[in-house]
Amino acid sequence: MPVVIGQVEGLFRYPVKSMGGERLEVADLGWHGLAGDRRLAFQRMDDRSGMPWLTASRLPDLLLCAPRPRDDGELPTHVRMPDGRELAVFGEELAAEIGRRCGSPVQMMHLNRGIFDETPISVIATDTVHEIGRLAGLSTDVRRFRPNVLVRLVRPGPFQEDEWVGGVLAFGEGGDAPAVAVTMRDIRCSMVNFDPDSARPAPEMLKAVVRTHENTAGIYGTVTRIGRLAVGQTIRFAESPARQPRASS
Repeated sequence: MPVVIGQVEGLFRYPVKSMGGERLEVADLGWHGLAGDRRLAFQRMDDRSGMPWLTASRLPDLLLCAPRPRDDGELPTHVRMPDGRELAVFGEELAAEIGRRCGSPVQMMHLNRGIFDETPISVIATDTVHEIGRLAGLSTDVRRFRPNVLVRLVRPGPFQEDEWVGGVLAFGEGGDAPAVAVTMRDIRCSMVNFDPDSARPAPEMLKAVVRTHENTAGIYGTVTRIGRLAVGQTIRFAESPARQPRASS
């Protein structure tokens, strides 16, 4: 039996991997995550590894670059730089500027299915964000954690997301409500250390996550039913059939 665990408190998407994000009131959830989320990324041309994408862990200034969304919600056409200039997303000037800052040549790439570290959807609860901030002794901005969905819990308490692994989250009402299968806990990296408005590091953030919760905060998931997400929607959790106890024979 599904149980109500909370409401959607915030929705976020990040058109260019590791650049500034957008806070939304509504978002279309497709098979590859939120429409327009992480469809673009800079590839380091001299990197031959399986993860050649340039991220803010290597170049924190990426957080200060703001993709300019089009009215139709599709790919951005320009990026506003920290100095106020607006450069074309696929232009040579933007690639040259980012390459100069990171010290190696880069090229903007577009992948229709998105460029994700693990799975297309990340979720975290407000209580978890606040607890990490308290432990770190800092005022915590949820944008440090770069989630797609921020949850306001019915039952107060941090790190409840762990209980959802292996189950399904449904958003809204009805049997056709959009849904996400929770696959794993979100293993954190140095991204949480960087202030989203200044890119200044605060190592206390990641240290708090490592010390108190095995370096995880929030969860990842894959889409099992597409639809429309909206701030204020009820979120229901259901265990998968594999997790439910079997009746005695």
